[in-house]
Amino acid sequence: MQSNPSSGTSLSEQFRSYNRVFWTGNLMEMFERLSYYGLRTVVPIYMVLSLTEGGLELSHTEKGQVFMWWAAVQSFVPIFTGGYADKYGYKKTVGISIAIKILGYLVMGYALDLAQLFSFTDMSAHDLNFWSFTTGALLLALGTAIFKPGIQGIIAAQLEERTSSLGWSLFYQLVNVGGWLGPFLAGFMRLMSWKWVFISCALIVAINYLFLLTFDEPVQNHEDEEASPEESGWRTVLETGWTTSVKMFEPRLFGFLVIFSGFWMMFFQLFDLLPNYIDDWVDSRQVFATMVQPVFGVVGASPPEAWAGYVPQEHMININAAMCMLFAWLVGYFTGKTRSMYAMILGMAIASMGIYGLGLSTSGWAIIGAIVLFSLGELCASPTKMRYMMTIAPPGKNATYLGYVNATGGIGWSLGSALAGRLYDAHGDKVMLARRYLGDELNWSSEAVARLGRDEVVATLGTVLEQTPSEVRERLFDLYAPNVIWEQFAIYGIVSMFGLIGYDLITRQNHRWENVGIMALTFAVSGYCYGIWWGIAFVQAMALYLLFYDEAPPAAQPSIQTGESIAEPPA
Repeated sequence: MQSNPSSGTSLSEQFRSYNRVFWTGNLMEMFERLSYYGLRTVVPIYMVLSLTEGGLELSHTEKGQVFMWWAAVQSFVPIFTGGYADKYGYKKTVGISIAIKILGYLVMGYALDLAQLFSFTDMSAHDLNFWSFTTGALLLALGTAIFKPGIQGIIAAQLEERTSSLGWSLFYQLVNVGGWLGPFLAGFMRLMSWKWVFISCALIVAINYLFLLTFDEPVQNHEDEEASPEESGWRTVLETGWTTSVKMFEPRLFGFLVIFSGFWMMFFQLFDLLPNYIDDWVDSRQVFATMVQPVFGVVGASPPEAWAGYVPQEHMININAAMCMLFAWLVGYFTGKTRSMYAMILGMAIASMGIYGLGLSTSGWAIIGAIVLFSLGELCASPTKMRYMMTIAPPGKNATYLGYVNATGGIGWSLGSALAGRLYDAHGDKVMLARRYLGDELNWSSEAVARLGRDEVVATLGTVLEQTPSEVRERLFDLYAPNVIWEQFAIYGIVSMFGLIGYDLITRQNHRWENVGIMALTFAVSGYCYGIWWGIAFVQAMALYLLFYDEAPPAAQPSIQTGESIAEPPA
């Protein structure tokens, strides 16, 4: 195995090598993530909150559908926009994306108002609310999808081979500075009004227009393509999109994207499912008494009365961003001394244990411990996947390959969210389980149960049983065991981890039957995690590439950054 270029460069030397554009790009990413994660940590609550409480009153299945389409747009569009960013310029790409994101935030925030404008249609008020909000979510997803390869391309253009591992870890760290600050903003704004959450996010992302004015378009290295003067117009645009998307299905590349998606299947439940789970089942009163109150007391203040002695879920989940913010550079420094694949496999193992730990106890401290464990796994796996993709990206194709890497998150997020929504509606939602208890255990008629509003069900059950809300929660938890959902997602993570081990073994042999092995492995992993039909679809996509796309798979290249290759020979 070749040596790692970063291993001979000191930490201080690497820090000094980063230029102003590198830090400006990271700052832009931080502001974009501040607005995005400020919304993401509270929007699952907003979506299922009753109308009388200011929410949309969607079911968890409908919430999962919104996240599924959100994930599909946000994660798969960069496959195309990455190629456009390389061809037409990173700054222009980022500027367009900011405008779309602002529009998305505002449409989401005013979804209920916009739905009333179309009340003359045959659609129900509930469906109008669903589709108006979904439209805003898809606009936000589209803007984010265009922003990602553009900003990552700006940063990639500033990195050298000896500084890339630490550079991407610093990028990930500043992402999480924004991710950590966002929930504080959203938590404060939602106490005022839910609309202010969306408006403030739109204002914050608009700040990036000012940063765009401070640097020139980065110089790109297009060694393998020189555009002729006549290569312009819609034909070139369409050809770029087609070529970029088709090349993703090369078995070695697509097999990795599908297998590694199991990590993202787990990861996104931290933001899509865990907020509702904490809100429904977790008792954080000890955390509130032993940590939150003393912290407020230091500054002579008291926690908001609206918290009612509990820690809001967005602040508990924010432990994840805090861990990444504090330790991303340190973990990145050490993972930079080993092969990318080893770091990703280790990260998936640790993250799976963290996901499993979420279901072991309803104690707030136990949940925080599980989030900490998951975050350590995330720090090993997530930043490293960008380093891995950069090792196999041809010259001048940085944004294209960083666009491809979004597909692995898109597969796990979209298919995982659809599954999580159905699972939580059936086995996890406290209101649904309270309705079931009233019918199955107390013999209420289905009509009587249905007449109860969403915000009345648990309180009514408590009145009937003469129990406090905490006692009702414990009774429902003990009877229906909603925590098994986390066990299922942990299994998906472990299956994907073993799939990545198999993928590494296969690709390092550089055998003539490699494509067959990767396709079989991809089918096994995706068939288990997402269902047999998705496994068949993924394998068919790779088979069609081999049959009809007349281009040999990329040859194994020594890493320009880590000394490894796609098909690195055994040590």
